[in-house]
Amino acid sequence: MKSLFITALLCFVTLTGFSQSFKNEFGFKTENDAYLATRNDRYYTNGLFIYFRRAIDSTKYSSKIEKKTFEISVGQKMYTPYWGMVPKAENQDRPFAGYLYAGAAYAVFFNDESAIKTSVELGTVGPSSLAEKGQEFLHKTVGFYTPAGWEYQIKNEVAANLAANYSKLLIRSSDRSVDLVGQGYANLGTTFSGLGASVLFRAGRLNQLFNSASYNAVIGNSRTEAFNKSEFFFYVKPQLNFVAYDATIQGSLFNSNSPVTFGVKPIVFEQQFGVNYSSQRFTIDFNIIFKTREVKSSAKAQNYGGLSLYYRFGR
Repeated sequence: MKSLFITALLCFVTLTGFSQSFKNEFGFKTENDAYLATRNDRYYTNGLFIYFRRAIDSTKYSSKIEKKTFEISVGQKMYTPYWGMVPKAENQDRPFAGYLYAGAAYAVFFNDESAIKTSVELGTVGPSSLAEKGQEFLHKTVGFYTPAGWEYQIKNEVAANLAANYSKLLIRSSDRSVDLVGQGYANLGTTFSGLGASVLFRAGRLNQLFNSASYNAVIGNSRTEAFNKSEFFFYVKPQLNFVAYDATIQGSLFNSNSPVTFGVKPIVFEQQFGVNYSSQRFTIDFNIIFKTREVKSSAKAQNYGGLSLYYRFGR
């Protein structure tokens, strides 16, 4: 009877612990080269993204699936030449461009610590993206220079983009403090098309992929209990990208009416370094990215930083 009581108690505690998971997550991510204090303001100069995620009812999963999540998002990206004040078209080494979109994504996490995420984004490239007004407002608010040269930006174009990502745990140390994850992605659309592969190295207090903030998977209940109640880890992610098309550099797929365009560098390498802390309720993540040249011009390599904050709620 005593062992039966203890077993029942442990089951209750475990189930209670699972029931405390939050189903929803809301937050934002901001990217800007100013985060690195390098006094550069060029190329991919600013990005702002807002997310809402929800875990899907776990009773409908197959035995191989730990978790499913659904995500909706809105975002804006701004691009400039080597500086945000280049009033002459002939001096620009990258087009001024903006990208504004609304998106939806669906992620499935498997018990072998693999994951598949598919997404769609619909929006616009060009003046309709409000990037010019956004940069002018941002610079005026913080007391920066007045941008110039946006009249030569990439022209309006409807944006429709699909993406698929696959991740798989490759190896983890016996003490669960270090692991290595292989990742691949493919994009196809009127704005971005290409594919790439990366390796994610994490070190610290970790959880499985289906319970980790690395993959926005803290929400919802999984069949397998998380290693830790919170995560704190450093990560490194080298990534090789093959770029087939980028409308923010090349202009529209269907016409050539943008006044300044360039060809893309087909192979782009990027290196990401970051740190992440995540509790049951909050996630904070900061990273820096170094990227090789993307444009067939005199453009140089670039770097920028990103900050993400997420809040979870709803039992």
